[in-house]
Amino acid sequence: MSGSIQEQLQHIYWIGGGSGAGKSTIARRFAAEHGLSVYSTDDVMADHARRSSADGCPLLHQFMAMDFDERWLNRNPQVMLETFPWYRGEGFNLIIEDLLSMPREPRMIVEGFRLLPQLVKPLLDEPNHAVWLLPTPDFRQAVIDSRGGSAWSFLAKTSEPERALRNLLERDRMFTDVLRKEAARLGLTVIDVELTTTEDSLTRRVTDVFGM
Repeated sequence: MSGSIQEQLQHIYWIGGGSGAGKSTIARRFAAEHGLSVYSTDDVMADHARRSSADGCPLLHQFMAMDFDERWLNRNPQVMLETFPWYRGEGFNLIIEDLLSMPREPRMIVEGFRLLPQLVKPLLDEPNHAVWLLPTPDFRQAVIDSRGGSAWSFLAKTSEPERALRNLLERDRMFTDVLRKEAARLGLTVIDVELTTTEDSLTRRVTDVFGM
């Protein structure tokens, strides 16, 4: 396929953001309303881990070699943030490989926390084809409460699940702050997802950003 990377991906809309902001829900609704397909970057993480190399994704392979206490207890949230492979952009090239191999019709919406502003910006043919959903602390807490313990069942494999959860949530809070700063620096659009934000209103706001 010829053309610049921006031209090859101009049929794509991007929804990034913090954990628990509603990215998947809004992407599915938007796609259903406008006839788009959906590519979830969360769904392909295991495949991308298998396709990765230790040279290309060193942090990922270090993470995979850790036991659960090493991942979630023995490092503070700041270190967890700085070394979490997907937060550092590892494997993003595999997302692009996937997208370039797929048909350009129908148009596609790509969603997930792996869509870092600094990685997506160079791919944009139009700036309004990308948005980042950033949960406020109150909204994030409501999501945590609604999901219950089942969403964090993997933390039960640690020796201190409650402390592991606190570490994970603090890491993700800091990640949301990083997204906000990077999006602002690059002039990209963010939407704050507040406790009073409804699914309908958030879908409308994303639709407005995309100019649909």
